[in-house]
Amino acid sequence: MTMIKVNRVEWLRIIFLMLVAGFVLFPMVATLFGGFKSLGELRTNPFGIPMEWEFEHYQAIFADGSIWRLMKNSLVIAGLSVLLTLLVGTMTAFTFSHIKFAGYRYVYSYFLMGMMFPAAAAILPLFLKIRDLQLLDTLPGIVIPQVAFGLGFSILLFRTFFEQLPKELFDAARVDGCSYMRFYWHVILPLSTPILATVGVFVLVGSWNNYLLPLLVLNSDEMYPWTLGIMQYRGEYGIAWNKILAYVSVTITPAIAFFLLAQKYIVAGLTGGAVKG
Repeated sequence: MTMIKVNRVEWLRIIFLMLVAGFVLFPMVATLFGGFKSLGELRTNPFGIPMEWEFEHYQAIFADGSIWRLMKNSLVIAGLSVLLTLLVGTMTAFTFSHIKFAGYRYVYSYFLMGMMFPAAAAILPLFLKIRDLQLLDTLPGIVIPQVAFGLGFSILLFRTFFEQLPKELFDAARVDGCSYMRFYWHVILPLSTPILATVGVFVLVGSWNNYLLPLLVLNSDEMYPWTLGIMQYRGEYGIAWNKILAYVSVTITPAIAFFLLAQKYIVAGLTGGAVKG
């Protein structure tokens, strides 16, 4: 009887996970198939398998040299955003975890307050500040605000992870004369691979899919990331939705691939420390 109950529970769990996976994957599969359809079939059969496969939409995307420029710009923006967020976030979280100073709780709470305000809510003052700093139509004008808005969440995760590491490591390093910087660089970072990958994936995906901030900051076509490249499929009298779906299917592939490659680190980073005390 016990085996029957366990099997039933496992089957229910598998069925539930399959339903959740289908719910998540269905829009992605529909987008992929939509790129193989004509506009007429896309209107009559938006979610099904294409009746006639049209490969020219994907071929035109790869034949157009602009896709590589757009992807390169997105990669540069996302890479700089990830690098700066990890660097500043880990240093700040390390300070809050191992260095106690007057008012550090208030400073930490101030950083966390950034999670309460989405970038869209501050779009007007953000634009004015970027303009005053003469960062319009530049990549730093996108990277710096993305890093600033991502710090609250990253510091929260980093500090939680750092505090789970054994205190004996810090005490032993201090006894051996290890400075804070050497302890951070040679002890903390090597043990923090899971949480670094976790925060890195969240920042990369958020930066890769960001549309509003590049639209606000950039004016030159040469600086556009892939999200703004969608506008090239908008004509005077209509929108080529089948080409847009093909374009989106191609451009979101790097973010999905990076997420799949880093998923084991993401789970480890969100569920516990790298070292158990």
